[in-house]
Amino acid sequence: MAEPDPKDSLDAATRAARGLQGLSAELTARVPQLLEAMRSVGAGLELHSTLDRICETAAELTHARYAAIGVVDELGEGLSDFVTHGVPQDVAERIGRRPDGHRGLLGALIHDPAPVRLADLSTDPRSAGFPPGHPRMRSFLGVPIRVQGEIFGNLYLTEKHGGAEFGDYDLHMVRVLAAEAGIAIGNARLYEAARQREHWIDGSVAVTTALLSGGDADEALSVVAEHARRLADAAAGIVLLPAEEGGLEIAAVSSGESSALLGVIVPARSAVVAKLLAGEAVFIDDSASDGRMVTRLADRFGPSMLLPLQSGGRVLGALATPRSRGARAFTEAERTLATQFASQAALALMMAEAQRDRERLAVYEDRDRIARDLHDLVIQRLFATGMMLESAQRGPVGPDVRTGVGRAVDELDVTIQEIRTAIFALQQEPAEAPAGLRTRVLREINMAAVPLGFKPSHRFLGPVDSLVGELTGKNLVAALREALSNAFRHAESALIDVVVDATVTLPDGRAAVRLSVADDGVGIPEGGRRSGLRNLARRAESLGGASWIEPGIGEGGGGTTVVWEAPL
Repeated sequence: MAEPDPKDSLDAATRAARGLQGLSAELTARVPQLLEAMRSVGAGLELHSTLDRICETAAELTHARYAAIGVVDELGEGLSDFVTHGVPQDVAERIGRRPDGHRGLLGALIHDPAPVRLADLSTDPRSAGFPPGHPRMRSFLGVPIRVQGEIFGNLYLTEKHGGAEFGDYDLHMVRVLAAEAGIAIGNARLYEAARQREHWIDGSVAVTTALLSGGDADEALSVVAEHARRLADAAAGIVLLPAEEGGLEIAAVSSGESSALLGVIVPARSAVVAKLLAGEAVFIDDSASDGRMVTRLADRFGPSMLLPLQSGGRVLGALATPRSRGARAFTEAERTLATQFASQAALALMMAEAQRDRERLAVYEDRDRIARDLHDLVIQRLFATGMMLESAQRGPVGPDVRTGVGRAVDELDVTIQEIRTAIFALQQEPAEAPAGLRTRVLREINMAAVPLGFKPSHRFLGPVDSLVGELTGKNLVAALREALSNAFRHAESALIDVVVDATVTLPDGRAAVRLSVADDGVGIPEGGRRSGLRNLARRAESLGGASWIEPGIGEGGGGTTVVWEAPL
């Protein structure tokens, strides 16, 4: 996104100032209030909070009961977001779905972005009425908001206090405020875009680090799915690989219902599969209603990105990041960043595969060398020793000695046979064993060190590799990944301690493994999002365990400790 042109900002301010010249003393007296409002609007950089401030400030400035900003979508045909002020949460829930801008007065203002002032909006022929549960609104003032000369959206104000109409003074001040809001929104957009790019770059680095640190193929795909879900703010991250019978099979899932999705095959007849295997990305506005989505899974999702995992002309599979039904659509910037992430992940997968092939080749070469040494050196020496003993047995010795030498020759023959069996086994292709739990935990810790800027400390209690089963181990690693991600995104911590304890006994006497991730950060705020903690609890409960939070390791118990345990 291009940086705001200082000339545009100056022109906007100049036009706003000229609009105040020659106005009455009443409006002039309200200029300090307007200047304070402009200062408040430009006080932050986070886009959604900036929109909230604009609504609140405009309502205070005009004495309006309700205010809203409708953000025009990228095609300029509807609203991609609708931010409100003055509407209680319970009322908003009764109203249900927010306006999409495709019809009514809001839709008309999208196609004709000019100031509109109405004494009673319900009498306007462009009005489409209100849905059930909507509060009563009569007086109306709508002003377009432009960012760098382009329409960003419209600022709407309704229900001026006392039942009065919005006057010329209100219109002039809101126009000035809209000009300042356009500048603030432009800055916030730049900040959001830079922060979004930074997150995707950090995610790509973390994925590459994780994939190249070793581990089996299934774990590598799970890492890609998990990071894609988080970065895209999606309901699920799904990796699909070509199926033997054609189509694409879901090989890795990051979501609350991964077990229900794993192994599902999207048939080859799907137009989406054909595009993905041809290396083309597919973007869907609503999976549930799109005819190209032919599986039963599509009914539970809304906007989706389906991206080919390709590198060097080779398509390894596909990456899907669907959002929940009714969620906002993916922006053009998100689509571009996700496509770049998929390409980077595919390259990392290919590099990881090549690295595993090199490591496997090195193992084969070493095993071949050991087999040759055993055959050429050890067996020959053992055979020569046996010959010497047989020769000594034929000499003038007593019966006891002859018996002992015969027994030694027999033992040598058995040893030679066992070594030959070992040589044969060394020459066979070894079965790929999955990495141990200790290795996977260390990999997650090393991966988290990239975005955190420091490496969490760690401890292992008990023989975790031999006691913890594969299913429990996979869920423990996923829980660790979630806890470290929460610490990075929310905790603002400088110290994190990870403990995996396989010596725990549950109250009912069952042996268990316990994961503890403690930090010295800011803790969990009241009313904060707890979806990550619910995911941890669901994972533990599905195995018969539990998850909870405790005080952290900061001064005076500051921070948070996430505890996750499951029976062995």
